[in-house]
Amino acid sequence: MCVESDGCEIEGCSSSDEVRTLSGSMSPGLKSSPDLHPCKPGQKFRAALLRCRSPAAAAGILTFGNVLNYMDRSTVAGVAQDIKRYYLVSDSGIGLLQTVFICSFMVAAPIFGYLGDRFNRKVILSCGIFFWSIVTLSSSFISKEYYWLFVLSRGLVGIGESSYSSISPTIIGDLFTNNCRTMMLSVFYLAIPLGSGLGYILGSGAKEVAGDWHWALRVSPVLGITAGTLILLFVPEPKRGSDQMGGRIRTRTSWFCDMKALTRNRSYVFSTLASSAVSFATGAFGIWIPQYLVRAQVVQKTAVELCANNICSSTESLIFGAITCVTGLLGVVIGAATTRLCRQKTARADPLVCAVSMLGSAIFICLIFVVAKKNIIGAYVCIFIGETLLFLNWAITADILMFVVIPTRRATAVAFQSFTSHLLGDAGSPYLIGLISDSLRQSYTMSALWQFLSLGYALMLCPFIIVLGGMFFLATALFFLDDREKAEKQLSQLTRPPSSVKVTTK
Repeated sequence: MCVESDGCEIEGCSSSDEVRTLSGSMSPGLKSSPDLHPCKPGQKFRAALLRCRSPAAAAGILTFGNVLNYMDRSTVAGVAQDIKRYYLVSDSGIGLLQTVFICSFMVAAPIFGYLGDRFNRKVILSCGIFFWSIVTLSSSFISKEYYWLFVLSRGLVGIGESSYSSISPTIIGDLFTNNCRTMMLSVFYLAIPLGSGLGYILGSGAKEVAGDWHWALRVSPVLGITAGTLILLFVPEPKRGSDQMGGRIRTRTSWFCDMKALTRNRSYVFSTLASSAVSFATGAFGIWIPQYLVRAQVVQKTAVELCANNICSSTESLIFGAITCVTGLLGVVIGAATTRLCRQKTARADPLVCAVSMLGSAIFICLIFVVAKKNIIGAYVCIFIGETLLFLNWAITADILMFVVIPTRRATAVAFQSFTSHLLGDAGSPYLIGLISDSLRQSYTMSALWQFLSLGYALMLCPFIIVLGGMFFLATALFFLDDREKAEKQLSQLTRPPSSVKVTTK
């Protein structure tokens, strides 16, 4: 190791460890070492790079990437009305965009989970970001005759983004422990509502500035390539299980064994089903709530549904995006703080907080469809409270997984949870809601009132699914302590603390 006068240390300059004291003198052993030599310029750069690879910096970069990940998803939703007009498709056709994206996302997630438990995670993350950024940028140049190609591009973007969502939480899980890990995961998952809200704002804003909705898809790719480069340079690759008191994993189980263990983990199964309910609701809301609010204002005669000069109104998307950003911030912060306080009262705090927040969210989401016809401000208030309660559980759900799943199968667990929650959740909910809305509207009349009511009736499915998710979190609370204890016992059998290693001589 080589030590420069500024205090940086570089591996590979010497075969010995060396320390420069405050007086400037070297240790005796180092002075006598014949292998000492000056550091090369490239090694100095590497030393400066290593100083920036702190856990906090890594968590910040990964959170930035997660913001972009979700920003790209909701950018399309922010200009959905323009896409519908440009390609001349129905409600179900717009819902198909999100469904294809999520289907490819969930199919690729288990593959990346398998890779993430066995290969360099940050390289996989960077390649995924570069891939979806390039595809998103390319999709903005698809002409109106090739809607099928635009749909296909969203599927390819889903493959790239699945690598990020499946692997990045496991790096944070290995960099931090206990309450610090909960806090960092809370910040990381804050990127979901923040990125989603910024996606609406970015899409609508870029469209307004450029006068063309295609530019909404040309901003986030540049930021994505930047995030991928930062991950390669500054995010370390921590040892799996380094969050478990410095233990070292001695053995690695097969993928089949991992899946068998996960399906028998009751806390993991029930929390995954609860996450599916959250995904169902958020997937449907992200696509349809802005359009529902537009139709509500048409019914109230406070707005006219027009797309003048080939640019549709983006006010509702901007407001919904801003609400999503704020409620995401409040939800994740309140969720982390509430869980931390409740852990002092009960060890089952994590799933219980999620269950209560889900049940409370269902009440206010139901009220959205009651008051929207008469008072649009009241609808926004209900959306604000309902989303805040719904977003409480995102980071907590990830922390539940970290408690009940051993480190060597966490990436697989995150990927399979992602696969299941999307399969049962937002893979079908946008298309299903659009299909129900189209069916109801065609059965009666094409009036503005019925366009509003048909979409509202279709969206009423969401609060019932949210209540079901709350029940699943209550079931998680029943088995949480037992599954956490089992995970700790299994980990103790797979780890070997450094202090336990003995050197014997003959």
